[in-house]
Order: sequence, then structure tokens, then C-alpha cells
Amino acid sequence: MEDFVLRRVKVRRIEAGPRTEVKDGCLYVDTEGLSRILCEERQILRVDVKLARPGESVRIVPVKDVVEPRCKVSGGRDPFPGVFSDPEVAGEGVTAVLDGVCVITTGKMVNFQEGLVDMTGPGAEFTTFSRKNNVVLAIEPVEGLGKHEHERVVRLAGLRAAAILGEAAREVPWDEETRISRLTLPEQIGSSPDLPRVVYVCQVIAEGLLHDNYIYGLNAQGCLPVWMTPGEVLDGSIVSGNCAAPCHKHSTYHHQNNPIVEDLLKEHGKTLNFLGVLVTPVKTALVEKVRMCTQALKMVRLLAPDGVIISEDGGGNPENDLMLLDRLLEKEGIRTVLVTDEYAGSDGASPGLADSTPEADAVVTNGNGNQRVILPPMAETIGYPECIDRITGGHAGSLRPDGSVDMEIAGIMGSTNELGLENLMTVAM
Repeated sequence: MEDFVLRRVKVRRIEAGPRTEVKDGCLYVDTEGLSRILCEERQILRVDVKLARPGESVRIVPVKDVVEPRCKVSGGRDPFPGVFSDPEVAGEGVTAVLDGVCVITTGKMVNFQEGLVDMTGPGAEFTTFSRKNNVVLAIEPVEGLGKHEHERVVRLAGLRAAAILGEAAREVPWDEETRISRLTLPEQIGSSPDLPRVVYVCQVIAEGLLHDNYIYGLNAQGCLPVWMTPGEVLDGSIVSGNCAAPCHKHSTYHHQNNPIVEDLLKEHGKTLNFLGVLVTPVKTALVEKVRMCTQALKMVRLLAPDGVIISEDGGGNPENDLMLLDRLLEKEGIRTVLVTDEYAGSDGASPGLADSTPEADAVVTNGNGNQRVILPPMAETIGYPECIDRITGGHAGSLRPDGSVDMEIAGIMGSTNELGLENLMTVAM
């Protein structure tokens, strides 16, 4: 089988222009044309397209999702298979990426668990999105939409905008090319027979109540664990419809750039044999947690790995899934590492996780969502600043009269991301 190829076009600047194209490292965006196309959706009343650049005095709130613009050059038609097209298999052919660009969706609040991005100041240190050239979609739906329909409309608008912008990467020279081998499982196991075999279990929240991810366009609530190649994960097969706490939710961007997958690929054939990814839904009811974890155990057993890495998605309730699967794997003699974050109180002295098990003796944490921060006023706010008092991490009075913000980093998009994409990290003491 041929390798899967990601071609990254590095974008250093972003400007409005009469047509959407990349020239000399700058993405020019036809903002009016993009708005017009998105408003063809009859449930959208208006879309204001704004540009937010690194270092600008801009605050974006409430943020719903973040998506990296891409296009399929070959091996498929849709950078998000199953969303706007048939659910073709991802991780095949060539995908072109506008590296350094994000589409951010904002607008009236759908759920209190939406986030904030500051493009400068102390808040910018907690989110990778402050370092991106952002195309921000301020979306106003028609009156009368329920929450679930509102979320769907905004999610699809963000994905559609990312696909439209991604076309600008199709014909221009790329700056960086990543090749990911596509092997059969026997070939994969035989490629490095003397190295420890590793499986990565990527949990994706699927709890309903606006806490959902989509696998090939299907709500993960309707899925059992799904085996994927690394290329599939990085090629748009998973998209976020997740309104969980912004500090640790996986946005679509996080799925597209999963750093655990990327790091395992870098070590494959050197220090370990990376077999692939088991994408495992996280449900609310105990019987469903048992169902998902025992099915995941069954599939891991068949692969006979030496070790497993499990990353959490969300917090609180999902920690039961995290510990249950860890316990099942460790009792089978499979060494397991957990990747999570914490809610340990503002002083860090409280228990950080809602569940634990003695078998969980190797845990990586990506920060404490209860850590407090003061954010200075910004010259411009895109969205609805009054939401700050009601989003996760905020409280009545978080938004001060002068425009500054007193909040927990739980409200900053990606600040304690459980894939480890951000600046916070575990330090062994």
C-alpha cells in the first residue's frame, strides 16, 4: 500500500482580499464570499468573518470549535469524510494543510462549557490558538433553534469554512511533507519485531447533552471502539461537536494534530513499534462504560501489545472509564500509561481526579483547570464578552467593568488539553 502524505503549506500572515489564495506565505481571505457561502444554509441568519492574528489585542468568546483548513489532493474528496460526502476511508492519498491557520467558530452561547481565546497577554500563553492566524466565524442562527440544532449548524459551518479555505493549499508549493506508512497489521508487527509493541487508546467523549464527537460523520454515541491507522486519526476522521469544558476538550484541531499520535510515529522503528489507535467512546451510564472498556480490552488483547497509552477526553465522569480500562489492562499484564488533566482546587491541594485505582501508577497530567488567572482588557472582543460570567471557569463578576477578566484557566480553550498539545506539563518531583 502507498504511504499517506500530509503536505503542509506554512502560512505566516493572513489578510482580507478579493479572492482566497496563498501568496508568499500570506493567506488572503475573501471574507465576504466566505460569509455568503455559509449563509446559504437556511438556518444561518448571518456570519461575520473576522481575522485575528498573533499578538493583536483581540479576545474571542465564546469559542465553540477550532478547525485546521485542509483539502484532499488525492485519495478522497472530503477532508472530513462522512460529513459532507460518503464516509470514505481517511488516511489515504495526499492531504494539503494550511499550517498556521485556524477556523474558530463563535456566536451566541449554546452551552456554558464554551471557551475563550486571547491573542495576546497572559491568557495567550495557555492556548496554542493564540499563535495561529485565525479566521473567526461569528455565526448568528435564525430564531427558534434548539440547542442541539444550534450546535449542529455552527459545527457544520466551521467544517465547511475549513474545507473552503483549505482549497487554497491545493496547487501551491508545500513547505513540509510527512509520510505515514500504510501497512497491514502483520507487516506492522513484523516491521520492528525486537521493539516493544504499543497501542494508543484515544477516548472520545460521547455522552450526549452536547458532549459528542463524530467518527466518519456518525455520532460516537452509536459506536463501539473503532480501530484506526495513525493516518486516519490525523486525516479528519474524527470531528468535535463537544461542548465539554474548554480547557480539556478535544477540538477538531486537536484530533487533526493529535500530538500523541505524532510523537509515537516519530519513535516508531526507533524505540517502539506503534501498532495503531483504538478510538473508544466515553458514555455516561455504568453499563455503557463497562461495554466500551471490555470491548476495548478484547481488541487490545488480539493485538498483544507490551504497553498501552490511554488519553482521556473530558473530566469527572470520563475518569471512571479511564480507571476502569487501566485496571482491566493492568490485570492482563499490559503496562498502561494514562494521560489526563486535573481539577485540584485553586491551591492544587484537592484530589485532582474524580476516580482512581491502585493500578494507575503511571499518570501524566497536563495541568490544573482550577488555576486562576487575571486577563487584561483587550482592544477588541469578537463574540459576546458577557458570556464570560457564565462559561466554565468563570463566575458572576469574572468580567470586570474595565474589561479585564478574573477566571480559572478551565475557561481558556485547550489550556490543559489531555492530548498534551499545550504549554503545561507534568514535572516529576
